[in-house]
Amino acid sequence: MIPPSGVVVLTDRLVARSRLDRVVAGAVAGGVRWVVLREKDLPRAERVALAADLRAILADVGGTLVVAGPDPLGGDAVHLPAAGPYPPPAHGLVGRSCHHQPELSRLTTEHYATISPVWLTKTKPGYGPPLGPDGLRKLVEATPVPLLALGGVETPEQVTACVQAGAVGVAVLGALMRAEDPCAVAATLTSAYAEAVTPVLTQTRAEAPRSPRRGLRPTVPTQGSSLTARSGHGRPQPPTATKSEGK
Repeated sequence: MIPPSGVVVLTDRLVARSRLDRVVAGAVAGGVRWVVLREKDLPRAERVALAADLRAILADVGGTLVVAGPDPLGGDAVHLPAAGPYPPPAHGLVGRSCHHQPELSRLTTEHYATISPVWLTKTKPGYGPPLGPDGLRKLVEATPVPLLALGGVETPEQVTACVQAGAVGVAVLGALMRAEDPCAVAATLTSAYAEAVTPVLTQTRAEAPRSPRRGLRPTVPTQGSSLTARSGHGRPQPPTATKSEGK
């Protein structure tokens, strides 16, 4: 199982403007392919049912649900807190939340980690100070596992800055949970990610406007994308960001 990349949604039903499954469905229609289910205060039976609903939404586009905590709720992908457990459980995909170098240094068999906060965030204001793109870059360069930038990511410019700092993607909570139109916000952020990881194609397009066949922009689902149509196509494969790009 490959690690998450691109725009990754973290759920929070308490701040979502609509039912959680509807918000996630909108984000998926806008291009999101990775969702981390939090909601750890719910009873396990309710989390299992919610996980099944979100997996069904993601299945239409070949997406992946990651569950916060050591219990994968019937899947094989978990995201662990910085506090533990150590060593990580043996699942197909294991991520961990980190906030500074000492926590990153404890990583062993984890496949990826989130690092936060990159910017000030309303969701977890107690963490800080913000790393900023420069602080993010330093941690990316010192860490062997792929890092997702988390905390205060709300704009295309912030997505671009994170990718240029070496992050393989961005984890977004508030900007999508609180959005009036999650699909439109997701499409904007995923488009920014696609452009940020394809600088050569973007430059070619800008330099050769009379050659429409060169430097075509990667396709990103739009607001009109259908979640219910099962086309049978495989999972979209966005360009892979590496730590050497944008440095």
